[in-house]
Amino acid sequence: MPKVTIDGHTIEVPEGTTILEAARKIGGDIVPPTMCYYSKLKTSGGYCRTCLVKVSKGSEKDPRPMPKPVASCRQTVMDGMEVQNITSPEILDARAGVVEFLLINHPLDCPVCDQAGECNLQDLSYEHGHEVSRLDFRKRTFPMIDIGDKIKLHMNRCIMCYRCVKVAEQLCPERVHGVLNRGWDSEISTYIEQAVDNEWSGNMIDVCPVGALTDKTFRFKSRVWFTKPVDAHRDCPTCSGKVVLWYQGEEVLRVTGRKDQWGEVDEFICNECRFDKKKTSDWVIEGPRHIDRHSVISQNHYEELKKLKQDLSRQKKLGEKAHN
Repeated sequence: MPKVTIDGHTIEVPEGTTILEAARKIGGDIVPPTMCYYSKLKTSGGYCRTCLVKVSKGSEKDPRPMPKPVASCRQTVMDGMEVQNITSPEILDARAGVVEFLLINHPLDCPVCDQAGECNLQDLSYEHGHEVSRLDFRKRTFPMIDIGDKIKLHMNRCIMCYRCVKVAEQLCPERVHGVLNRGWDSEISTYIEQAVDNEWSGNMIDVCPVGALTDKTFRFKSRVWFTKPVDAHRDCPTCSGKVVLWYQGEEVLRVTGRKDQWGEVDEFICNECRFDKKKTSDWVIEGPRHIDRHSVISQNHYEELKKLKQDLSRQKKLGEKAHN
């Protein structure tokens, strides 16, 4: 198996593994960010260019560096390859440029966007974006449309990652939406005003990295950091039935698929589970959802509260022991 070194970390991976997947096996800050790549969707990746890396050594057989930055989600590793990501000022500068391009037409409406708090573009712009836009021209604008009875499309926020198109092609029985027009006028829309109406269409909401596709049953109901995410499951004849219930008090505000540490859904769920089963009695509750402590969603989380109580209890016992 080929060995690859990424930012000084060496790992052995199977033949055909991409640089991005090798970096994910290592983990940590060296993993390039992604906006269009989705490991569960075939042919995804290669659109947004946020995962660019520098290959400073091609391989043992041909140690010459690659002349330009490469998309780590597409480039497969070779034995002896050496890659730079966060250790390369050139790559960090290039990534800042990519983020600036992504934000050229993106509206500054995070305060009213339902994706706020779990938006990949927010994280990316915070780490690599500029404080002020250099664009002197008008942003392109589109009217909001309903592309289904449960899905709202806010095209102004779209970054053309193609994830929703991949979902429609690979999960849904037929695809009635896609990318229309070219260049500046490109947009995601349905063909001849057809509605997206099938059992798996809700997964387009889960895979969208920004707030372009939102759940109409959840719009403007609550910020995600005010909700309590809970793992639950049910016997569903269509999908795995493994979901996350987002509670506010006793009310289930929304149902989503379970995502891994890279923000990708582990198992896609059907629309019946997502939109129709919003009562606690419909589900078998497994327990609080594990939320990374760096996420704003974890601020009111049961896990964090439990840990805090344990820490306070431990400190109290230590104090009593020291006093005695």
